[in-house]
Amino acid sequence: MKDNFILVLPNIRSCHNVGAMFRTADGAGVNKIYLTGYTPKPEDIKVTKVSLGAEKWVSWQYEKQAWRVLKQLKSEGYNIVALEQTKNSVNIYKWKPKLPIVLVVGNEKTGVTKGLLKYCDESIEIPMKGKKNSLNVSVATGIAMYDIRSKE
Repeated sequence: MKDNFILVLPNIRSCHNVGAMFRTADGAGVNKIYLTGYTPKPEDIKVTKVSLGAEKWVSWQYEKQAWRVLKQLKSEGYNIVALEQTKNSVNIYKWKPKLPIVLVVGNEKTGVTKGLLKYCDESIEIPMKGKKNSLNVSVATGIAMYDIRSKE
């Protein structure tokens, strides 16, 4: 298995978030990104404007249904991890990733859906110290990608 780190972006609304995640994924060494649902694709000029060409170097694929992607990757031996606050989520800084890994991030408003969480082996969260209990999805994803790579 040549790809040990895959990112899945289900139903991300913002072109800017998608572009930022492509750019950060390139820097963090993510092998492939799956865009699913209504997530904007790099054909959109707003995505490429923010990604600054990263979509040319990071392999990506569009699939309509995220659950099918997760089911397939699970059958290939990937550890499926949701970046989501759940009752069982683990503090990312106390967590040890198991490669090969798939990081699933959620929609800007609804997060990772319960339907997709069923396909995940575990959930991780970034501890929050302020009054807000969430970060922008591209910021949170960047933190998680670099944390995973730093623990290899």
